[in-house]
Amino acid sequence: MQLPAWHVHPDVWLVFASIEAAYLIALRRRRREAGEGGASRKKVVLFTTGVVVLLLGAGWPMHDLAEGYLYNMQMVQHMLFTLVAPPFIIAGMPQWMLRALLSPKPLFAAVRFLTRPVVALIVFNGVLLFTHWPAVVQASVRSEPLHLALHVLIVASAFVMWWPVMSPLPELPALPAPGQMLYLFFQSLAPTIPASFLTFGHSPLYPVYATFPRIWGIGVMTDQLLAGLIMKLVGGLILWGVIAVVFFRWFAQEDREGWDVLQWRKFEREVRAEMTRR
Repeated sequence: MQLPAWHVHPDVWLVFASIEAAYLIALRRRRREAGEGGASRKKVVLFTTGVVVLLLGAGWPMHDLAEGYLYNMQMVQHMLFTLVAPPFIIAGMPQWMLRALLSPKPLFAAVRFLTRPVVALIVFNGVLLFTHWPAVVQASVRSEPLHLALHVLIVASAFVMWWPVMSPLPELPALPAPGQMLYLFFQSLAPTIPASFLTFGHSPLYPVYATFPRIWGIGVMTDQLLAGLIMKLVGGLILWGVIAVVFFRWFAQEDREGWDVLQWRKFEREVRAEMTRR
């Protein structure tokens, strides 16, 4: 059996085309009103890459494979939604645009609370465990509106998760480098739970996938095994790759500017402030 028959998901294309168009229109308006470029070419490329990654995850053939054939394709889809697209989009958004989006005070207050490192860890991993709960997966496969709502929730929680690492706003600052590495380390632990059930299970964790047509000769348990390995190994590789990038950037900065004993003084202040807010 080959790929599912090609067809367009017009709602998906409309959503992401609208997001990209709104971004480019905002840049053009900024250039006209402020007399300066709204964002560098690099930022435009980064943002557009993130939108394209979301489109690849939500369109054909990924959507069709994930919803009607293979659970491991749904896992790839979730990797794109959580660990690939959001960092590109955050990196592609200039400060003035983020400030405009967060200008409503209630929204700013909510984002400030949700992006606290401890809260962000709880929110993202809570959503991860919830969306991989067997009953939720079974229901989402049979209900397109529920599936769409879960995807929106997953992507939103991913933006919350990445903010303490990638925030460009000083009023909602990212953690110092040592804090980012520790944060991402803890972030890599929670996916081990569902990944273990998928990898070492002896019966289908999601029985609905056993009812779907088999494709490429991949059996139900092999499909489940692949999903678990993708979650643990690919997800872990991405997070640990970011940890490595943070470490080497921080090491190079400290080498240029003078060693600050792991920036522990600043890091301790961040931790104490977080504990005080809690």
